[in-house]
Amino acid sequence: MRVVAQRCYEASVTIDGESVGEIASGLCLLVGFTHEDTAEDVAYIAKKIVGLRIFEDDSDKMNLSIKEAGGAILSVSQFTLYADVKKGRRPSFTKSSSPDEASKLYDLFNDMLAAEGLVVETGVFGAFMDVRIVNHGPITIILDSQELLGK
Repeated sequence: MRVVAQRCYEASVTIDGESVGEIASGLCLLVGFTHEDTAEDVAYIAKKIVGLRIFEDDSDKMNLSIKEAGGAILSVSQFTLYADVKKGRRPSFTKSSSPDEASKLYDLFNDMLAAEGLVVETGVFGAFMDVRIVNHGPITIILDSQELLGK
């Protein structure tokens, strides 16, 4: 599982010009899965995101988690996070999970974040979406379960 987490002032996702999810300050998460990912990967990354201290406290130090900062999450599925560009010029997506399995893991991930008391908005899995992110910092963190869990 790979997540690109961007701290933001605001973020939104639209489909055909219609808003399907939006947040004010918090995190915009671009979320992708590979065929090796399991519920263990999802739980680990969800817990890691909830606990990341990447929001400023009163002393302007990154000491607060998203919960402590009162932020929300916009979670957007993105199978292209597993694009392989080693050969040729056209990316290969053979490392990406099947849509059926990725959809289940994506729903589980969002449910786990919401279970932590966070407001979680989403895009539409598998849809062609326009994502608008007003990055704050910019602070961008890449989390990869394969690396973090030593798989």
